[in-house]
Amino acid sequence: MLTRTSKNSNRRHVHKRIRKKVLGTAERPRLNVYRSLNHIYVQLIDDLKGATLVSANSAEGKKGTGGNLAAAKSVGKSIAERAKAKGIEKVVFDRGGYIYHGRVKALADSAREAGLQF
Repeated sequence: MLTRTSKNSNRRHVHKRIRKKVLGTAERPRLNVYRSLNHIYVQLIDDLKGATLVSANSAEGKKGTGGNLAAAKSVGKSIAERAKAKGIEKVVFDRGGYIYHGRVKALADSAREAGLQF
C-alpha cells in the first residue's frame, strides 16, 4: 500500500479519483472548489472544451481574510448569480478532494439557495 506524506497529497489523490467520474459539459458545467488557507476559489468549467465559463473567489476586491464561513457563503452566492447571468442553472459539484464539511459545505449550500441545482 502506498502511503502519502501530507494531507494535500491525499487530497490530490482523492480529487483524481473524483475526476474520473465527474465531467462538466456546456449544459451542465463542473463547479470546482479550491480551498486555500486564506481564501476559497470556485470555477464553472466545461471539460469538453477545456474552458472556464465563470469564476469567483473570496480574494476579489476585499482586504482581510476570506478563509471563513461568511466568505464561503458570499462566494457561493456570487458564483450562482454569475452563472444565472450566463444562463447556467444546473451544475455538477466537484468538491476538489476536500471533505464536504465547513467552508465547502457552506459554499455549496449558499449556491443552492441562490438558485444553482446540483
